[in-house]
Amino acid sequence: MESKIAFGHPGTPPKWNSSAKSGVGTALKDASEVWFTLSHGILNEIYYPRVDIACVRDMGFLIADGKEFFSEEKRHTRSELTYQEDGVPAFSFVNTCKREYYRISKQVIADPKRNCILQKVKFEALRGEAADYKVYALLAPHINNGGWGNTAWVTDGVLYAHKEGVTLAMMASVPFTNSSVGYVGASDSWQDVSQNKTMTWSFDLAKDGNVALCGELSMSEGTEFELVIAFASTPDEALSLAQKSLKDSFDELKQQYTDEWLAWHKPLLQAKLPKKFPAKWWKTSLAAILSHQATQFEGGFIASLSIPWGFSKGDDDLGGYHLVWPRDLVETAGSLLAAKANKEALDVLHFLQKTQLSDGHWLQNMWLDGAPYWGGIQLDETAFPMLLLGMLLEYKVITEKELGKYKSMIAAAAAYLVNNGPATEQDRWEENNGYSPFTLAAEISGLLVAADLLETLGVENVPQYLRECADFWNDSIERWCYVENTELAKEVGVGGYYVRIAPSNVGETEALDDDIILIKNLPTNGFTAAGNIISPDALALVRFGLRAADDERMVNTVKVIDAKLKVTTPYGDSWYRYNNDGYGEHEDGEPFNGTGIGRLWPLMTGERAHYEIALGNYDRAGELLNHLNAFANEGGMISEQIWDKADIPEKELFFGRPSGSAMPLVWAHGEYVKLCRSLQDKSIFDMPSATKKRYLTDNTVSTHTIWRFKDAIRKTQKGKIVRIEGEHPFTLHWSADNWSNSNNEKSTPSVFSTFYTDIPTADLTDSSQLVFTFLWSEGNTWEGTNFDIKLI
Repeated sequence: MESKIAFGHPGTPPKWNSSAKSGVGTALKDASEVWFTLSHGILNEIYYPRVDIACVRDMGFLIADGKEFFSEEKRHTRSELTYQEDGVPAFSFVNTCKREYYRISKQVIADPKRNCILQKVKFEALRGEAADYKVYALLAPHINNGGWGNTAWVTDGVLYAHKEGVTLAMMASVPFTNSSVGYVGASDSWQDVSQNKTMTWSFDLAKDGNVALCGELSMSEGTEFELVIAFASTPDEALSLAQKSLKDSFDELKQQYTDEWLAWHKPLLQAKLPKKFPAKWWKTSLAAILSHQATQFEGGFIASLSIPWGFSKGDDDLGGYHLVWPRDLVETAGSLLAAKANKEALDVLHFLQKTQLSDGHWLQNMWLDGAPYWGGIQLDETAFPMLLLGMLLEYKVITEKELGKYKSMIAAAAAYLVNNGPATEQDRWEENNGYSPFTLAAEISGLLVAADLLETLGVENVPQYLRECADFWNDSIERWCYVENTELAKEVGVGGYYVRIAPSNVGETEALDDDIILIKNLPTNGFTAAGNIISPDALALVRFGLRAADDERMVNTVKVIDAKLKVTTPYGDSWYRYNNDGYGEHEDGEPFNGTGIGRLWPLMTGERAHYEIALGNYDRAGELLNHLNAFANEGGMISEQIWDKADIPEKELFFGRPSGSAMPLVWAHGEYVKLCRSLQDKSIFDMPSATKKRYLTDNTVSTHTIWRFKDAIRKTQKGKIVRIEGEHPFTLHWSADNWSNSNNEKSTPSVFSTFYTDIPTADLTDSSQLVFTFLWSEGNTWEGTNFDIKLI
């Protein structure tokens, strides 16, 4: 029989779906390699065969009476979501038509035995009889992360889609009375049913385009049914999986799915907090976190099963947030460790070990197989794996005897930090280069942890070199990042504060507040003085143990952060990531499109709560935990950002509720879990003990001042050892009396392939300045420029 080919090839440009997920889930056994997301009462993206590869845009129901009534489930119902068991991502929806025509109740799980998503559905007529209606299952495939190039067809009443070696099949427990495929925006069944109130088209082939599949279910045949979406390499395999899934008892599959999740939760820590600080979403957060883990790549967790502002984005955004960021990955591992999910935390370390690059650093972000996505370098992402190793050792997940297998990983990462830090190519917001308090805190902590680990392994010289570098960087934080007597300081009534980030050339002008940075997400006027931009990033100096919480500079900085970045919403307090941020919806609520206006971040509420714990303000930290509870949506999902202005209902933007950014953000859920643990312990769970002891207990200060071409310091305290470093062998030609006398010192190879000369200044009692230049050993050539350091 000749195929009835749909018209309108290739369809309208494909878009992704809403990022506002109300739930995410997966089965825990390797027999299932499929992940699902939910929003607006229906299935959104479904991922197969990896958690970083979306294959479905969405799947929901259309309802029509064949005469005058048409309704789309995701747009025209009030949706109520419940978990079928605490901490188990098995969901129940009750979707009630806003005009009171019908109600759809359904349960959603992943088949624990197969690569299938199952729904058990019940239809109720609230007006007329059930037989008066037909229900249409509508699915939009986006196989292999894209809507273009999909082919759809119908065979024997089963709906299929295929692209690049992946096939999906959709069928129901009762046969479809009609079925069709078509091109989106032209011949798809949404166009047909919305216009004709019934399915009049029956196309059985739509090749190589943006396509949709639709199956008709007559309610006169029964109001309860099961629907399955199966994934495999071939149509025959997909059909076989779908048939087997429907043949099994849904309730038995759901019980197996539930039991496997409950078994995972059982040995874990349940945070115990006073009743006034309920950890409402503890298990939900842990389940959301684990639902982002890969099966084929143990320890690989993506950042979010969502695409921020996805409804406005097409196939050009392949990755969304379903990628691995090493920073997010370590934050995730820390939360798993906080819950005593030790195996999963250790798996993260092994994943990082496998994906470390040969020069010691990690990619900005990557696919699960280690292939790069963006190409930036963020030095905190090289430091964080060291912090994870330190935590795993401290909490006895690994032993000192097992450290040897990570020796090369530690040494390579430490070398990369020393040779390329402290200024970073990108900060943690992936926008600016320079000296970021957050990155500096991570780098310095990472160096100290690496020093301790290598010393435990019996490595000589390297630990001392790392500590000398860390101490100097720690002593330099204020030189790079602290401003005083600015207009902003006067406005708030403080002496000074830590800035969000200082440019890599900081110090070329007389004052930091004169140095310029570029805020990249603003359409115009992005250049601004570094001293005018404030950020909660400075709280990392306390979180990582570099500065005391009651240090006057920190207290003043927090006052400025609160004055410029804090907003009290109807659900609690939250903060912007920095002032003048451009990453968020536009003023009218239109989605971020490369520029916009930054909105509030629940993550910042958690970070601020940790600062309060450092101060000993446990009641306030608990209040902020409850604010995080309140920011979560009905499914307990915590978003990247929340809306900070008056409601715009038509854009689903409400003051204090999730915006169109990523939801759930695994990092935010990880922060929530760690905050619960920190409140229980009344101490910051992930503060490195190395920095805490060295800088808060022992008050260690640097014995060295380190001069480099990229940080050519101009003055130092007399008595410090001045270390002059270069990338190649040299003889240092120097003088302490303006060349009346001079000295020549050959450089010494460092432990990290650089070269240095140390000049003790304690005995230079009559000198006020060092002057020096370089005779490079390779080629016997002079640098041709004199450099000077003032001794004060």
